[in-house]
Amino acid sequence: MDLGPGLCYAPPMPHASPKRFCLVTLGCKVNQYESRALAEAWLGSGLVRTDDPAAADLVVLCSCAVTARAEAEGRRLARNLVRAARDAARVVVTGCAATVSPDAFAGLGALAVPDKARLARDPFGPHTAAPRAPGEFPDLAVTGYDRARALVKVQDGCSHGCSYCIVPAARGPSVSRPLADVLAEVRRLLAAGHREIGLTGINLGHYGRDLAPAMDFWDLVADLDAALAPEHAGTARLRLGSLDPAMLTGRGLAVLAGSRLVCPHLHISLQSADPAVLTAMGRRPGDAEAVSFFVDSISREWPAMGLGLDLLTGFPGESEAAFAATAAFLDGLPATYAHVFPYSRRPGTRAAALPGQLPGPVKAGRARLLREAAEAKSAAFAARLGREASLLVAVERTGPTSGTCAQYVDCRFEAGPDAPLGSLVAARPLGVDGPVLRVAPLGPGDRP
Repeated sequence: MDLGPGLCYAPPMPHASPKRFCLVTLGCKVNQYESRALAEAWLGSGLVRTDDPAAADLVVLCSCAVTARAEAEGRRLARNLVRAARDAARVVVTGCAATVSPDAFAGLGALAVPDKARLARDPFGPHTAAPRAPGEFPDLAVTGYDRARALVKVQDGCSHGCSYCIVPAARGPSVSRPLADVLAEVRRLLAAGHREIGLTGINLGHYGRDLAPAMDFWDLVADLDAALAPEHAGTARLRLGSLDPAMLTGRGLAVLAGSRLVCPHLHISLQSADPAVLTAMGRRPGDAEAVSFFVDSISREWPAMGLGLDLLTGFPGESEAAFAATAAFLDGLPATYAHVFPYSRRPGTRAAALPGQLPGPVKAGRARLLREAAEAKSAAFAARLGREASLLVAVERTGPTSGTCAQYVDCRFEAGPDAPLGSLVAARPLGVDGPVLRVAPLGPGDRP
């Protein structure tokens, strides 16, 4: 086409379609937070999310390595994602398993990228299998969630080194997020409409040791409460992540008793109630007594209290008497649920070389007995809450829906409520279906 002297025609360039990513997540609440942060970073840079790996330019698996089963599940998923992905797509595995076993994923055709912050900034750039630098808090953040509870990561890594745990090798030493950054993110999530904020980390007991000035997790909770309660008490709440028994101090009791935002719910990483087993685990032999004393004390402040436990059974050398001690402790504690795991032998940990490794059926049988006892306690606690006058329930989605009350019990609305995702709704218990509470929103004339 002649456009005159010095001018020429250039045909229009075809419109480039945005690149797509598919993100699959395994593992803990920290992984859930980090996956959300990855998705937000990529959406903000113009990528489009898809649930179909065959339609994606970038396929990412956030992996877990806490047990051998979790790592095997990660390899299985990675293999399937590589098979489903297009030839031109990049398949990446990040997370703990990518750190401890990068070669296993490379052998499947996936690139191991442990550093999630670098992956967030440059998903298609050159990456190595090097983890994050020690002492560096991952530069990840979130602004919202598509679920009721918004998570805020306040700490990463662990500097303790329990004999059975591979997480320190996967995530490195403890590193803390500054209070100002935590508070800013909580405020963003509250402004976005979330009314329940969960504080999460790998080992919250190590929070603040590396900050200047140093602080601890209870200082963080107290400072958040002081900053947010004047505006949000009664309309929003904080839920605490898993607590180590060493955190159950007089200072912790005073902060919880004085808080106007913290849910009446604790989740405690106990693992065992037998002193010899706890010592072999690299934990403190008096942990069970510390938990019992703290629970008795806080129960005076929180008469209707949710209490969860992490229990690890079948540890090398765990005798029948040691297992019975843990079972008896669970029976006597006002626990409302438990996460029970049979011991998983992880290469490179001290416990992997200990004598007295127990057969798989023994470990599985002990775990089953503890789970059955915990399930009975869950149903009994739900029945107890069913006699309460009212509960505050976080709505999972709009319309007839499910939710979670402050005590961390699943609730199902019989009708309604007409409230957005994440709202806190005052509800009247109607009855129970096992561990699930049936509830109805309080009407205008109902008294809470």
